[in-house]
This record gives sequence, structure tokens and C-alpha cells, in this order.
Amino acid sequence: MTEEKKPAKVPHSLIVENRRALTATGVSNVDSFDEQTVVAYTDLGQLVIHGSQLKINKLNIETGELTLNGEIVSLTYTENKPVGGFISRLFK
Repeated sequence: MTEEKKPAKVPHSLIVENRRALTATGVSNVDSFDEQTVVAYTDLGQLVIHGSQLKINKLNIETGELTLNGEIVSLTYTENKPVGGFISRLFK
């Protein structure tokens, strides 16, 4: 039998330097990205980064590290939502 290795949870942190560079740890996935928006997932919720000329320099899911450059306008967290939605909770 092979044992599946789950990545260890890494503490989540954000470092923003002069609104031009961002380093994040504890990133488990990046859902989408373009020059204006990067959507990343952390254990603390979804992180949406808005700006202009955003460019991902490094993304390592194994270590949970994300670095990007560009003009950072805003950072927004949304809560992790339970899978299944309202109907599945009704019939528990």
C-alpha cells in the first residue's frame, strides 16, 4: 500500500513591500490570475489580490509560498464555505 502524503499546514502570513511586491505563505492553491486579479486559497479563507500589472514570480504549492509583483490596490479575504451548500445542510 502506498501512503498518500498530505502537505503539512504552513502558517499563513503576508508581507507587502511598498504596495509593489507581495509574499504570502500558507497558500494551498491559486484558482485564477491575470494582470488585475489573483485568487489564492489559504487555510484562513480565499485571498483576492486586486491591482494592475500583477505578475506571479513564484508559486510553490508544496511549501505554500506565493510571490508576486505589480501595483497592489487591495487584499480581500472571504471565508471558506462548507461544501454542499444550503440543501445538503437541510438534510443532515
